[in-house]
Amino acid sequence: MVELTDKETGNRIGEVSENDFQFLVDHLEEESETDEDYYIDRETLDYLKESGMPPALTTLLEAALGSRADMEIVFHKK
Repeated sequence: MVELTDKETGNRIGEVSENDFQFLVDHLEEESETDEDYYIDRETLDYLKESGMPPALTTLLEAALGSRADMEIVFHKK
C-alpha cells in the first residue's frame, strides 16, 4: 500500500494499492528520481479520468482536492 498526504496541510488523504499508485506513476510527471510528490489540478484530474483512472482512486483524489483549484500530494510507500 502507498499512503497519500496533502503536502500543504499534512493531512492524510488515504491509502492506495500498488496498482493504483502505478497508474499515477505512469500518467504523471516526476521531476526527479527522488521526487515524492505529484501536482494535481482540475485539468490533471480530468486527464487521469479520461485515461482510465481506477474508480477508487478517482473518488479519493476528487475528495482530497475538494473545492481547491490544485494541490500537491506526497506519497509514502509502506
